[in-house]
Amino acid sequence: MPTSRTKRSTAAALAALTLVITAACSSSGGGKTAPRTTSAPRADILAVKIDNVAAARPPTGLEKADIVYVEQVEAGLSRILAVYSSDLPSVIGPVRSARETDLELLRQFDEPTLAYSGAQSALRPSIEAAPLDALPPSKAPDAYFRSGDRAAPHNLYLRPGRIPHSSTGVNAAEDLGIRFAAPPPGGTPVHGRTVSYPSAQFTFTWAADRDQWLVSMDRTPARTASGDRLRAATVVLQDVDVQPSRFRDRGGNTSPFSATVGTGSAAVLRDGKSYDVAWERSTAESATSFTTEDGEPMTFATGQVWIVLVPK
Repeated sequence: MPTSRTKRSTAAALAALTLVITAACSSSGGGKTAPRTTSAPRADILAVKIDNVAAARPPTGLEKADIVYVEQVEAGLSRILAVYSSDLPSVIGPVRSARETDLELLRQFDEPTLAYSGAQSALRPSIEAAPLDALPPSKAPDAYFRSGDRAAPHNLYLRPGRIPHSSTGVNAAEDLGIRFAAPPPGGTPVHGRTVSYPSAQFTFTWAADRDQWLVSMDRTPARTASGDRLRAATVVLQDVDVQPSRFRDRGGNTSPFSATVGTGSAAVLRDGKSYDVAWERSTAESATSFTTEDGEPMTFATGQVWIVLVPK
């Protein structure tokens, strides 16, 4: 049976052949935007669901992610979906369970690997049917371990070196069509922005001396496992519809679902300014685009991207 990596290689070769044929048959005139698929190297995505309650902090390896998605979960709390491609740390965690929102987010990528601790039984058929490589501990027991420095369930960690996955040097954000370049004209200078869920809060404060947004969680500076501040080069505050799903946690709390297919508004924070943009994702297989008020693609600052799903 061919592996997902073999399928990715075959798909890349076919995509390159298609690109050559298309170029030969097309005129040189202007017109439609180039298709997303090209012969350029594609990212090999490892997504890890990371715990984010106080007992699970600080996270390990989060600072190496290309993209950090923040989403609301049960009881108004938050969890993180960290997306890796260009660089892989030796340890990532603590790892927690998957949610329906993760499955829709990850359909933007080509057969990503999803590392997670488990899922509600009702959600498992959806995970198995999703176009991704599901990697709970039951499928890769040697890749996971429990740490003795904190209590379960906040102590499960992943060793990426023990799964068939390696960094590609391709940034996951660029794989989605995000372009790292100089900022567009305009923007409003801001010192910081705060996003609140019912039981969680995130603040991003501009540090001009570092050219980064410093991250705070629940009014406390957020740090890495080594004690450094968590920080982002670009922060996207993406307004989304958050709806009750048909899934519940063990305590009976309904799991919210953040809809990321559709259109809406967002604020992009970079270089000490906030830019009002529109976001669009026409289908689940499409990448999310961010467009300025002038109708141009929004450019991002080089470095880690945080995308916070903000309830409308």
